[in-house]
Order: sequence, then C-alpha cells, then structure tokens
Amino acid sequence: MSAAGWKSKGGEKMVNLLAKLLGPIFGGLGVSEADLLSYLTQLQGYVYFILAAIVVLVVVLVLASKAKKGFKHVIRWEAVMAFFAALLITVNAICYGPMYTNVSGFLNASKVVLAEETVAQSKDTIKKIGEEGFVLVKNNGLLPLASEVKNLNVFGWDSTNPIFGGTGSGSSDSSSAIGILQSLQDAGYATNETLTKLYTDYRADRPPVTMSEQDWTLPEPTVDAYTDELMTEAKEFSDTAVIVIGRSGGENADLPTDMNAVIKGTYNVAQEVAAAPENFGYMNSSYTNNGDYDDFEEGESYLELSVTEENMVEKVCSEFDNVVVIINANNAMELGWVDEYEQIGAVILAPGAGATGFAALGEIVSGAVNPSGKTADTYVKDLLATPYINNIGNHSYNNVADLNQQIVEADGAAVGNLSFVNYVEGIYVGYKFYETAAEEGLIKYEDHVQYPFGYGLSYTTFEKTIENFKDNGDTVSFDVVVNNTGDTAGKDVVEIYFTPPYTNGGIEKASVNLVQFEKTEMIEPGASETLSFEIAKEDMASYDSEGIKVQGGGYILEAGDYTISVRSDSHTVDAEETFKVDSDIDYSKAARSTDLVAATNQFEDYSRGDFVQLSRKDKFANYDEACGPVDEKLYEMSDETRAEVEKNVFGIYDGTKYNDDADEMPTMGAKNGLKLFDLKGAPYDDAKWEQLLDQLTFEDMSTMINVGGWQTAAIESVGKVATSDCDGPAGLNNFITGAYGTAYPAEVLMAQTWNKQLAYEIGHSMGQEYRDANNFGWYGPAMNTHRSAFAGRNFEYYSEDGVLGGYMAANQMSGAGELGVYPYMKHFALNDQEINRTSMLLTYASEQAIREIYLKPFELATKGYTGAAEAVMSSFNWIGTEPSCGNANLLINVLRNEWGFQGLVETDYDGSYGYMISDHCVRSGNDLMLGFASAESNQFTDQSATAIKAMRQSCKNIMYTIVNSGYYEGDEDPTGGMSNMDKLFLKVNVIGGVVIGGIAVLVLVRYLLKKKKASAGQAQK
Repeated sequence: MSAAGWKSKGGEKMVNLLAKLLGPIFGGLGVSEADLLSYLTQLQGYVYFILAAIVVLVVVLVLASKAKKGFKHVIRWEAVMAFFAALLITVNAICYGPMYTNVSGFLNASKVVLAEETVAQSKDTIKKIGEEGFVLVKNNGLLPLASEVKNLNVFGWDSTNPIFGGTGSGSSDSSSAIGILQSLQDAGYATNETLTKLYTDYRADRPPVTMSEQDWTLPEPTVDAYTDELMTEAKEFSDTAVIVIGRSGGENADLPTDMNAVIKGTYNVAQEVAAAPENFGYMNSSYTNNGDYDDFEEGESYLELSVTEENMVEKVCSEFDNVVVIINANNAMELGWVDEYEQIGAVILAPGAGATGFAALGEIVSGAVNPSGKTADTYVKDLLATPYINNIGNHSYNNVADLNQQIVEADGAAVGNLSFVNYVEGIYVGYKFYETAAEEGLIKYEDHVQYPFGYGLSYTTFEKTIENFKDNGDTVSFDVVVNNTGDTAGKDVVEIYFTPPYTNGGIEKASVNLVQFEKTEMIEPGASETLSFEIAKEDMASYDSEGIKVQGGGYILEAGDYTISVRSDSHTVDAEETFKVDSDIDYSKAARSTDLVAATNQFEDYSRGDFVQLSRKDKFANYDEACGPVDEKLYEMSDETRAEVEKNVFGIYDGTKYNDDADEMPTMGAKNGLKLFDLKGAPYDDAKWEQLLDQLTFEDMSTMINVGGWQTAAIESVGKVATSDCDGPAGLNNFITGAYGTAYPAEVLMAQTWNKQLAYEIGHSMGQEYRDANNFGWYGPAMNTHRSAFAGRNFEYYSEDGVLGGYMAANQMSGAGELGVYPYMKHFALNDQEINRTSMLLTYASEQAIREIYLKPFELATKGYTGAAEAVMSSFNWIGTEPSCGNANLLINVLRNEWGFQGLVETDYDGSYGYMISDHCVRSGNDLMLGFASAESNQFTDQSATAIKAMRQSCKNIMYTIVNSGYYEGDEDPTGGMSNMDKLFLKVNVIGGVVIGGIAVLVLVRYLLKKKKASAGQAQK
C-alpha cells in the first residue's frame, strides 16, 4: 500500500499537526520538524486506512443494533475481530514497507551486554587519560599539597555538577561517573559539606545546552551567600581552598561571544531567514542572571568569568592564602585573572573527563600522580582580539531572499539562510599566528599569550638534548635524550617543530610548525630516556595554491635553511639543529612518497572567495584589513556565485547534465550465485566484485545508499547483512538501538595526553565495547580543527593543530580497527563551527589553508590507519560553492586518488536541508546517506548508465567496508537464520492470528450452538 492517492488538504493538516506535536520530542535527536513531516507523510495512506476501518467498525456496530438479538452479538464480535485483523495486517505492511529500515534497524540490533572485564578495561583506560591529560599550567609550589593538609574547601557550583563531556553525537551517559568531589575524597581529603549543600540547594541540575536549546546560565550563588558564619566555618575546616570553574558546549551550539546580548535576548539574530527561523538553534540562546544585576557586562564572552564568579573568586582569595583553581572546560578560556591573585598558587586544566577521568584529579592534587599533560590549544589573554573573531558566527547573504524562499519551498527541511564564513587568517591558526606574529614584531608575545600550545608543568624538571643529527637526503634523523633533573619520577613530551625559510611576499609560512612528537615512559629522578626520530623533508613542504612558484598548485620544499627544534611548548626552545635544502623540490611534478598521485589545486577556483587573506608579507602589514570587520560588500552574493550555488540545491540541481552518453549500462539483477561473504578479504580490484555488483537491482542500490541512519541495510540479492552504526567520539551511544557504553572523555582531554600509545589503547578499549555490542560501525573519531575557542563542538575535536590531532586519531582508529571496528573519521571537512552548519554555509578558504590546516588531521589519520575497514563522514558545510557531501574534488580526487582511501563515505545526518541530494552525493564520491530514505531529495529518478554506475560504485564501497569488518569475521556466512525482527513478527502474527481467529470462531460456534439448541427446543414443543 502506498500513501499516494490518500493525500488531501485535511490529511496534510493532520500530518503537519502531528509533526509539530512530535517535533520537540525528536528535535533533541537531531530530527528536524521537516524530517519528521516526511516520515509521517509516508504513513499518511496507512493512517487513513486505519481511520476508515474504524469508521466501518463504528457503522457496523451501530447497524448491528437492528439485527436479531442473538445475531447482533455475533456481528459486533466478528466486526471487532475483523478490525484487529486489519490492524495487524496494516502494522505488518508498515513495518515491512515504508518503515522497514527504521524498525528492522532497531529490532535486529543485538542486545547490548558489555562484559565486566570490558567495562573495567575502559574505566582503567579513561583514568589514564585523566592522569596524563590534565594540565598543570600554574604552580608556585602549592601542589602537590603538603601531607598535613587533610581537609579542602571546594568552592564553585560546578564542583557539584562538573562537565563530563558534551552534547549531541559526542554525548555519553555520565550518570555514574566519578565527579570532582568524589575524586578528592577518594584521594583521602575531606571536603566541606556545608559548601557542597550550598551549591546543591541552589540548583541540582545543569542548565541544558542541547541541539535544540542553549541555556548558557552559570548557576553560581551570589557573593552574599558566603556569609561571615559560613566563611569562618570554612577557615576552621581548612586553610586550603579549591575553586572549580566550568563551561559547557555542545553540538549545534557555538559559545556566545557577547553574553550581555544573550541576557538581553539580542544575540546572533539572523539577517535573512526566509521561512524557517526555528531551525536556528542559537536563536534559542538564553541566560538567567544569578542576582539583581547582569552577570556579564557589555561585550564579555562566555569564556570570561561572570560577575558572580568574579565576586566569588575575590571573596575566596580574600579569605584564603592557599587556593587551587580547577578549570573544567572543553574550550580555552580567558584565564588572566588567575595571575591577578597571589593566593592562587596552582591551576589545573581539567576538561570533560568521562566516567573515571576525574579519578586522577585528587591523585594529582595529592602528588600520587605526577601530571604530564600539555595544552592542545593556545590560551590567549583576550579572545575577542584574535585574528578569527570577526569571521565566526552568523554572516547571512542579504540579497538572496528570493533564492532562500525558493529553496525552502522545494525542500521543507531547508533553513532558508544562505550564509558564509571566511577563513581570513589562512594558515596562521592558533600558535602558528602568535609565534610568527611575535617573530615579525606585529605583537609582543607575552601581552597576548598566557599559556602556549604544548605547555604543561610537572612536579619534576627535565632537560632535553639532540644527539646524532643526520641529513639523510630525503629525511633527517636524530635522537632526543630526556633527562629527569628533578627529584620526582615523571613523564615528559618531546615536541618536534620545524622553522622553514621564508621569503617576504612569497609562499605563506609559519615560523613554528609541529611536525612530530612522542611521550616518554616514566623516568625516575636522575635517569634518562632516548627517543629516536626520522622526519621526512617532504613533511616540511608548503602548499603553493597561489601559483607563486608552482603553477596549478602543489607542495614545494623551497631551498634554504630549515631548523628542527625540540621545544617544551611552541614558544620555548630546548635544543635545535639546522639543515640546508640546496634547491627547490617541486612535489607537483613527482608526488610525495605518501601520495598516490601528486597533489594539485582541487578547491582554489571555488573556495578562495573575495576576502583579503592575512599575509606575513611586510610583517603582517594587512592585518587590520584582513582581520577587521567583514567588508559589507561580502554580504552581497555575486551573480556568478549564485549561479554556482543554484546548481547544487534541490529543485534546481540536475544530475543528468553530468551524464556521459559513452557510458555503458551495467548489468542489474543477474543470478551469478555470489554472496558478499565470498568477497571477504578480496582486494578492492578483484574481478569478482563486478560479478557481485551485477546481482544488484536498481531498488537494491537505492536502498543500500539511502538507508544509512545508524545502520546499513540488508540486501538479500547479494547476501549482505544489516549492520548497526553508533555514535560517537565519547563511546558507544545509539539512541535507536538503546546501546550505551562507558562514557569516554572529551577528545580535547585525549589530545592533552600527547600520548600516541595511549590513543591506541583508547581506541582498543572503546572498540572492545563496540565489539561486545556486536556493533562495528563507529561514528568517530571527530577531528575538525579548533579554529575558534568559541566553537561549541571543540570538546569533540582534538586540537588547534592538525599534526597533534592527526596522529592521535590515527592511533585511536587503529586500536579500534584491530577489533573489526570501522571508524568514520569526521567531519570531512572544514566543519569548524556549529552556527549555520546546515543552512548552506559557504566556507571560504585558500587551498593552502585547507590542505595545511584543515585537511591535515584527516590526511595523517587516513595514511596512518592500520585497520582493515574504514569509513569517513562528510560534513554539513560547503567548501566554497560546493557542498562537502557533493564535492568530488574532496571525496574522490583528494581522499581516494591522492591519499589512497578505500572505504565508504557517509553524509552527516541526512535531513536534506535543501542540498543533501542522494544523486549528487553518489556522483561525487559520497556513498551512504545518514538517514532513512524519507526525503524527496533521496529519490533516484535518473536511471541512465552514468547514474547507475555511480550508484554501483557507492554500493561497492559500502560492501567493501562491511565485508572487511567484524560483521563478517569468522568462517561462516552471517546471513543464515531468521532475523530478530522476523522472529518477533512471526510470534506476534501467529499469536495474534490464533487469538483473533479463535475468538471469531468461538463466537460463531457459540451462536450456532445456541441457535441449534433453540431450534431443538422449538421442535420438542
């Protein structure tokens, strides 16, 4: 049965009403009202059928009153049983029809029972992340606390309700996680219960920062709560205070840069919203003041202290001489205030710590654990004076209202807000700007940077030296000797940076660039450890996208002196050596050793935009022009840009324009007798793949591509089993199947360990949970760049630096991949802010910045991954005028042809949004749609040879990934036997059929017996 023919204005009104009623329920899961509307529309015909059956039932029941007394009873019972039979058949038709993929994905998922040893291993691994990831950024000798300190006064509401992770796909169940207070108590400290009660009485729950609602309230009691009596009691309890400051963030929610505007309800109002303003999650931002004053003054950001927090810090520091500050935030905050109080003797950065990460905090405070974490971002003193600050957030085109409206009318899920973001800072992201700007004299380093990238203190001291430095031609090799010169055992990080030669006005180059790193084992006092490095010179090449020396773009290692330095952080040099490159090496002619083909420009023509990019030329002479307020002219979309955008939006997009008449129609529906299991372990180019693909029908391919919502579909013709994919970066998390695992920490905390081996262990431990759940598809890790401290999803990404993030990701993925898990590294690419992410966000950047900064972690992860099966999740945003999910240059030319990726690419959540078009995606190298084939934009209407070849290629990529995963390990084909869904429906149908039929027969037999008995009685008379 189809919904076609049942539509009416009344039906549409009913469906719209249901969508509005159910929208808030599903909105938190990322399902928009428009998406829900499309699901309900599919069921409209079935709903009408059931309503018609109810009407018929009522009519029959009413008319039955006119029948004879005995027969009336029969009619009514038979009518009711007929209705239930029709209802049972309709439910079967729905569940095995339009909702099959949704229902089967839920019912066929294995029941999740994690082994006790698996959970124990995860918790042990997570504790290690805390031990090695919490960063001590200030210490005047206060830590570790003296042994005589037994009691602690813990101030700050966040101490009772700390941040354990984030929201959205990076969320996890932290209900049983070890908190900050418990950690301190487990380390042997008694904490002031009066203070704790003050905070829990003030507010028990954390304000929600979700995908659909952002309440940025910081529930901190006003200073008058700290009465003389309370503070006297506190000082009698202990002479040591701990202050906890927390900041949350989440998917679909960038952090506000103007909290006073949030308080007043005027923050980030869109300039142009054609028809769907409710889809702007950030427009739901709110804040409730704690006192009778504004908690934030005009122009203050969420990453500064509120007035209430400032008052609390002032109060505590006026009463205590020994103060430890714990910063429980996933985003780099402004922390200049910690140096304004001499009483603050120590500061620890403690991002979301998952289930057991905070267990390490008390041990660090006591000295049982020596901290060895390093910052993954640069901590600057004024975040509102950063190079990116004018080019984040909402920038809507102001001359495309008609196009916005047209897009919304064609696709109800579209937001209707064409917007842009300009990556004006180019390659000068994070420390690369501050180190280079200081060298060029644009800034005084100490005035801008509080804690450098890669910075962290220890309870001991280390000395590093370089030995055996050699120039090997294509590489340089050397040893780094790390000596523990203190009196406490500890670990240290060896950070390797390079400084390339720069010619004024030439190819842009940062003066300091991380190229490699390793972490030592535990080194005892007086002992040393030697770490050996070999660095490929090609890893120090710059990408010339402007054609300064390489026409058409490419990597080039320019002639000159290169310095290799070992640093304690991006700013502090421990040792260095220099080597010379005699003449330019152009890798656009002969590819780098790690590339299959030479990298050349793939994005510059449509990604560069019209903005002025920051340049090192003449000591950053164009800084004010490049990084100042956005030029008003850029808010007007040019006719040329509009024409390119229109090609990629639903209702205008026409895939047939890309058809090739020379393409031959592939075979479909063949009976070759192969099953996917037969291709297990076969090379990607094995001839049997073509025979297997010949067995697919057009409907098979459409289903396999479109049904990717936390699953891949079962395809009977090729013996492909249904599979289950799960969020996310913080561990097993699937709201569809109800599969939840141990809460892992924020990725930024993982990155702060700077430990590749631990990253591998993280992947392996997390992968074992996926394996226990019989779920081998992992939506993670996420590895976008911390371009801005205000990006709401920074908790889900590693760092501002792609080398750190890339190596951490490669090792984490490999650990999981060893267990048959196929990781979806995401979000590919340039998905570095949450505002407008689904509103056709045109992300403009130079190709040099794209390749050296934003693709770098994905490149290193792809090339460093050692698992058998792998996947990629593309991103919501556009690269210039091309949506990432429909960008063949990105997904085919770079990912597959250059880097050698073999696996499947999936969209981010397929809400259609006016541009996530299945036909466009498969033609561009995006194989799987993260949805349920509900939107009109998912329908394949072109059955040309070119279109079918593209669909066929996507199906090959999907099946290649699945067959090389844990779903097909072992010696037996997993397609045997009935599915959980079939078993359940067989039971329900048999029981339901027996009950319904039995009652119907019983009523009829009873009537006939009564009638027969009555007839016999009449005969006797």
